Amino acid sequence: MTSPADRPSPDRLREVAQAAHRAFSLLPASPDDMASPSAGRSAARRLHADPDTVERDLVKLVLTIVELLRQLMERQALHRVDEGNLTEDQEERLGLTLMLLHDRMTELCDRYGLTLEDLNLDLGPLGTLLPPPP
Repeated sequence: MTSPADRPSPDRLREVAQAAHRAFSLLPASPDDMASPSAGRSAARRLHADPDTVERDLVKLVLTIVELLRQLMERQALHRVDEGNLTEDQEERLGLTLMLLHDRMTELCDRYGLTLEDLNLDLGPLGTLLPPPP
């Protein structure tokens, strides 16, 4: 949970929401978003950024990217350990660092009311972004 002192001000949230709205308004509409001419509307429907959720959604996106990088680093570290080209001290420091990163990610997720599973984006026919946990 975040304390009131940690939360951004309403003005800051409004500013972020307005910036997101401006950014999304620059995106081209997909064919599915276009109203049919027979419907009497020619304007494309746009994504509306909700000021109440834009901060959480942005945090979720950033944490997803960080979690992806953390998992890639972990796999690379395990590969290096398996190759045997690290000293025992290096292996120990690497393991400790990876555990601390995982704990910090869990803390950040808790702070924003997310779980690590929430960060696993569904990429449609490609499956999920992150592999299932071991």
